[in-house]
Amino acid sequence: MDKYIYSIDCLCHLSIFPLLGSIGSQPMRKISCVNLSTEQLNIRKLVSYEKQQVPVEAIMFITTKGIKICVSPKQKWVQTAMKKIDQKRTTKGR
Repeated sequence: MDKYIYSIDCLCHLSIFPLLGSIGSQPMRKISCVNLSTEQLNIRKLVSYEKQQVPVEAIMFITTKGIKICVSPKQKWVQTAMKKIDQKRTTKGR
């Protein structure tokens, strides 16, 4: 009788672990850049940015109104904007 209880207990554990492993094991990005804007943005209205490599290399800027705009990281103004945002972050943290 103990042998049957043990095998049922093992089956229960085996069926639970795959479910636990699949839930949240790979976080999905909510927004991904596919098309890139070619317009230069007003740096003063940008509060944050995120770097992206896939599906395209891009910088996603977030404006003061929460709007997300994707641009190419190869543009000079983009590099300048990222540096300014980083500077704001470091001075706020002091």
